[in-house]
This record gives sequence, structure tokens and C-alpha cells, in this order.
Amino acid sequence: MVEFLAVGIITNVHGLKGEFKVKPLTDDIRRFNKLKKVFIKGKEYNVSWCKLQPQKVIVKVEGIDTVEEAMRYKNEYMQVDRENAIKLPEGRYFVADLIGCNVVDHNGKDEGVIKDVIFTGSNDVYWSIREGREDLLIPVIDPVVDTIDIEKRVITIQPVEMWM
Repeated sequence: MVEFLAVGIITNVHGLKGEFKVKPLTDDIRRFNKLKKVFIKGKEYNVSWCKLQPQKVIVKVEGIDTVEEAMRYKNEYMQVDRENAIKLPEGRYFVADLIGCNVVDHNGKDEGVIKDVIFTGSNDVYWSIREGREDLLIPVIDPVVDTIDIEKRVITIQPVEMWM
């Protein structure tokens, strides 16, 4: 499992005192209100304050106090360490933990490795890369995805011919 989880991406600076405009990469933007520390480019920063706005968050961290300093972090991820990540309910997973998982069907057939997760609104879709074959888009619904074992890094699905 990865050590750090991205909660947002710094899209620009805000104001004159080193604040960041952050595009949230989390299901619940309110989680920013609870952040006490973040990592940017591998360095730890204490969060001074944040302000929630529609589709973005303004974040001020200690030690970055000018526009020029803040500009160096544009397009960088704002991350938290795993111990300070939110606790997910059973059956929910961090995208970072899903990427790289092997996909197999009930017959043991290799169906690739998860490259990305696509959010469609109605259900997520796992994008699996299959060597020597076309990529596979797997709808994350009960009749298709049977088990997800993050520890073993294996996702088991119904045979493709049953749902395509």
C-alpha cells in the first residue's frame, strides 16, 4: 500500500501571502476542515487554515508566505500520510490502493492490472490493462465484481463473457 494519499492538487496561488487554490481529490470536501498537516513534494507542512469554496479549497500552510514561494508548488499534489487519512467504510477503497491490483475471473483467467478508476456518476469503472489484448473496462457493480482483496492485491470478477 502507498504511504501517502492525495487529497487535492494545487491548481494556483490565492492572495498575496502564499495561499493555495486546491482542487479536491476526495469524496467529501469538508475533510479539509480537519487537516492539521499535509505533505507537498514529500515535505510536511502544518495547515494554518482553509476555506471551502464551490469546487475548490483555499489552503494556507505554515512556512510558505509569498506568492513566489507558493507558485513553486503549482500542479503538485497535497497529500496526507495513511495514518491521518479518513477511515473508509467497509467496501470502500482508496484509488491509490486499487491501482496495480491484479484482476482475475472465477476460472483463474488473468484479466490484467488496474491502471485507473473512472468515476461515471452511476458506478465506478476499473480500467484494466491486459498484455497482448485490448484494455478491459470493468463496471464496479455486484453482478460483475465479486471480491476485492487489497492485502493480496487481487480483484476477482465474473468471467467477461457473462457480462459483456
